[in-house]
Amino acid sequence: MNRVYNFSAGPSMLPVPVLQKAQADLLDYHGSGMSVMEMSHRSKWFDEIIQNTEAGIRKVLNVPDNYKIGFFQGGATQQFAMVPLNFMTTGTADYLVTGNFSKKAAEEAAKFGTARIAASSKDKNFTYIPDVKAIAYDPNASYIHICQNNTIFGTTYKDVPQVDGIPLVADMSSMIFSEPTDVSKYVAPAGMAIAIIRDDLLGKSAKGIPAEKIPTMMNYTTLLDKDSMYNTPPCWCIYMTGLVMDYLQNEVGGLEEMAKINHAKAKVLYDYLDGQDFYNNPVQAEYRSMMNVTFTSPNPDMDKKFCAAATEAGFVNLKGHRLVGGMRASIYNAMPAQGVNDLVDFMEKFRKENA
Repeated sequence: MNRVYNFSAGPSMLPVPVLQKAQADLLDYHGSGMSVMEMSHRSKWFDEIIQNTEAGIRKVLNVPDNYKIGFFQGGATQQFAMVPLNFMTTGTADYLVTGNFSKKAAEEAAKFGTARIAASSKDKNFTYIPDVKAIAYDPNASYIHICQNNTIFGTTYKDVPQVDGIPLVADMSSMIFSEPTDVSKYVAPAGMAIAIIRDDLLGKSAKGIPAEKIPTMMNYTTLLDKDSMYNTPPCWCIYMTGLVMDYLQNEVGGLEEMAKINHAKAKVLYDYLDGQDFYNNPVQAEYRSMMNVTFTSPNPDMDKKFCAAATEAGFVNLKGHRLVGGMRASIYNAMPAQGVNDLVDFMEKFRKENA
């Protein structure tokens, strides 16, 4: 097996035991004579898969009983429209713009009402997170929206907004299941087309748009009332999510243990970045992402040279996002600690050769 260290922000690495389990089931899932990609979503086999996946999410995240879990196609980008369509009941919502995806979410929401920018970190190129306790929120806001981890700029929220009477919507696409999460603080942490929604907020719609006018597949209630089986769901993704939940629970030991592993990996990389002057991480230290570590070398040409040399050495997808440049190491759950250690060794070798 000749696997590289894949530092891509997404699609990203999966745990090897998960891939091996999927490989073993690929031709014949549990005696069905079919793979999960071939079977009917109405079959007894897939009914077991989707029920076990939801149960796994509830257990791993400790999801309260008054929250529904749905599996949606369209990813987080579709959620940018579904959230205001279903939840902007007062005609306005507060958005905290801390990067590209929260900006896109606000732009999409503005099509259905007022997407008020309550705070932004654009003034410093999204290298920090505004103090959520110092923001003047609109008391008439239907909800507050954040993108909790910023994959492009490498920042993350250490605290999340909590305002009495105003629900919080969080896009957690790049950090969900990386550490324990108090689901009761949120309406809908959305990621990998999974939405977790407090049930008393369902059945409503944006101000001026009757609930019956929301497109069928954009209405949370449509899918949740049918247990995500209104139409053919993303069967393979649901199956793989279930395998990841089993891995997190049974092999890692839960999200508390996963968080310890992730914090330790991030510390190794950030400690190295802070201990030399060839590479630079632009993010204010207190807002650094545990998942996405951004850095640059002395100049763009050196960045290109670094990425090429890294790829040759088996460290792939380290090129930074086009909005930022430089490099980005996404060190999600499946990135082994050895991968981060080896990356640091490579970075030091490259520094000595090019300083």
